Formats: sequence, C-alpha cells, structure tokens
Amino acid sequence: MAAVPVILRTLRDRFDDEPLTRRPSADEWAPVEVLAHLADGEEWALRRVKRMLAEDEPELEPFDQAALAVERRYLELDADAELARFERLRAEHLAILDGLDDAGWKRVGIHGEHGRMTIELYESHVAAEEVDHLAQLSRLL
Repeated sequence: MAAVPVILRTLRDRFDDEPLTRRPSADEWAPVEVLAHLADGEEWALRRVKRMLAEDEPELEPFDQAALAVERRYLELDADAELARFERLRAEHLAILDGLDDAGWKRVGIHGEHGRMTIELYESHVAAEEVDHLAQLSRLL
C-alpha cells in the first residue's frame, strides 16, 4: 500500500494532461477518472478503518462508484489535485495502520457487500483492488 502513491506519481509524471482525460471507449474510464476513484476509495477506506477502531463492529456502507463518478464529474477533475489528495489520505491511512497492534488488526466492521471483515482482511481487499487499478492505468496510458 505504501508503494501505490509512488507508482501513481511515477505514471503521472510521465504524461501530459491530454492522455489523462482520454477515454478509450464510451464505457471505460479515462486515467483521471481512475485517479479520482482511487482518491475517493482511499477517503472511504480511511473513514471505515477509523470507525472500525473507534466502534464495535460498525456497519460499513458500500458506495456506488459509478454514481460518485457522475456526481463528482471525474472527467473534469484535475489529475494532479486528485493524486495529491490520494497521497495525503494514504499517508494518514498508513500512519494509522503502522500503529496497530495485533488486537487492532483484528478489529471488525460489517461491510454492506462483503459482510464481517477484520481490518486485516479489509486492507487486503483494498490492496487487491488497487493492483487492478494500477494495471488499468498502465494499460490506459
């Protein structure tokens, strides 16, 4: 998870703005939209982990990523601002994870789509999703 911001920054720095807003097809996201999705996902992940640490088995609502992309108008967002937001949120997220002991990793939340999850399992899910998005960005760019 610590490597993701570095990889994203490296990819971003290799391209001008134009390829970042180009959709390969009408039903596929442009790179800037993937960056915005990652930043929003990180915001949700951080909020969820904080709740899992503060509350006993909180309900973790899923979010509609397609609706959020339309609502926030991902394609019109600034790629650099979204990347900076992701980096900032990820640094805060990692600081929390770095401070967890065994009991902290075993704290539980009830995810609306995936059911009962420990922080450890939840973070594995987050990391797996990001691998897919890194491959997606590499292909798009």
